[in-house]
Amino acid sequence: MNNEIILNDSERQTCEVWTRVMGYHRPVSEFNIGKKSEFATRKCFVEGKINCETAAQMAAE
Repeated sequence: MNNEIILNDSERQTCEVWTRVMGYHRPVSEFNIGKKSEFATRKCFVEGKINCETAAQMAAE
């Protein structure tokens, strides 16, 4: 049984992206050209997990 939903482009709606800027949230669509360019070059930061042994080694260094 295939429950995949297929939408035509006319049935879709845009997804509004918000980001935090200077302590408050704003939609990216309201940014000026320069800020949109800066937003496009941002890189996501993903912090890895650390175990107790590794933390102890780092503290000793």
